[in-house]
Amino acid sequence: MEFVTAQGNLTSGNNMVQGTNFLPNSTTIIPSSAPPLSRYENQKRRDWNTFCQYLMRNHHPPLSLPQCSGAHVLEFLRYLDQFGKTKVHNQNCPFFGLKNPPAPCPCPLRQAWGSLDALIGRLRAAYEENGGKPEMNPFGARAVRLFLREVRDFQSKSRGISYEKKRKRSSSTNKQKIAVSDSTGATLCGQTNI
Repeated sequence: MEFVTAQGNLTSGNNMVQGTNFLPNSTTIIPSSAPPLSRYENQKRRDWNTFCQYLMRNHHPPLSLPQCSGAHVLEFLRYLDQFGKTKVHNQNCPFFGLKNPPAPCPCPLRQAWGSLDALIGRLRAAYEENGGKPEMNPFGARAVRLFLREVRDFQSKSRGISYEKKRKRSSSTNKQKIAVSDSTGATLCGQTNI
């Protein structure tokens, strides 16, 4: 925090700084600017504001957050598809399942599964930060989780991209260099499994 001394012209008849209620030369605490928010925090705030605006503009009468359910979250995710940039081929498209289609097709652009998954994670956190109870969080509803799983599975088939979790290597597959001496006393470097 910065400490600033109030200064100014004295008014006649009293010992107050003109235009304020501070005594001259008194010390006033003025909070310095808060540290800038991280990219994640900024994005979370924008996503939260977008969701709240969606509830206000697209429901008559406007929906309040305690009334919001998993069904409303699904409506929001479907609404966002119109702004998507990822080509998702229909099952009857000749390019269905091809990673790099050779020509353009009329299939729609949608939100990518990874974007939706990250969005739901940010909104889930923002809901609780804005006073929502974790057990009532509509972003963690079973219907939302199932929807995301369906989108992931369909997009992976449609676009020919598999979404597999990366697995951690077990300690038995890790290699470690060790020094080994041969019968002549020369040191050899090798790798061994531990």
